Amino acid sequence: MDAVQTPERGASLATKISTALRRDLVGGVFRPGDRLPSESALTREYSVSRTVVREAIAILRADGLVEARKGAGVFALQVQHEKDEPFKDLTTERISSVIELLELRTVFEVESAGLAASRRSAAQIESILDAHNTIGLCLAEGKSTRDADFDLHFKIAEATQNRRFPEFLRLIRSGIIPRGELQGAEPGSRPKDYNLHLQEEHGRIVDAIIEGDAEAAREQMRIHLRGSLERYKVLLRSKTTSV
Repeated sequence: MDAVQTPERGASLATKISTALRRDLVGGVFRPGDRLPSESALTREYSVSRTVVREAIAILRADGLVEARKGAGVFALQVQHEKDEPFKDLTTERISSVIELLELRTVFEVESAGLAASRRSAAQIESILDAHNTIGLCLAEGKSTRDADFDLHFKIAEATQNRRFPEFLRLIRSGIIPRGELQGAEPGSRPKDYNLHLQEEHGRIVDAIIEGDAEAAREQMRIHLRGSLERYKVLLRSKTTSV
């Protein structure tokens, strides 16, 4: 007769067993096509009930690691290695990577600004203005504008009324604002000339969105991002020629 176990304890034991078997499957102890120990053998090895063993196998089946063949047992499948996630290798340590991201952002955020100008609500205009004013305060007080800068671009993305736009910005957040280290500045600071025209450029984008002028919003966002892109291209060329 199977041992009596509470649902909570049974689930915990099943997870423990599935984790141990997963380690063997991923580590190559069981090759694709190999038969796993029988239900009875696993019951004895782990001192658990058949119900717990079945639950552990069910977890592995759900993850595509094993398959059950009626009357034959449970067999190991080919382990599918984790797929590369988008932007998983994103780094702002390389100038070339920053340029790649700025080129992508130019395409993405130019349209984001245009849609925001066409679709923004009154409340969203207020949020965009608040974010813009926060950047101004940071500049006036000599504080970092990194987070405030991202927030403004994020508020504009939200005003597109398309949730995929802010989702995308979250995905690339780690590299969205240029880093000063690439221009020889102190770690954590902004590029030397990044803030020179920041508020002015942002102001033109914000004004166009408030006015509902989609084409002007696109053009001003294009100018804003193109400036950063060109500065990094110049920096890349200077470093290449100095090597």
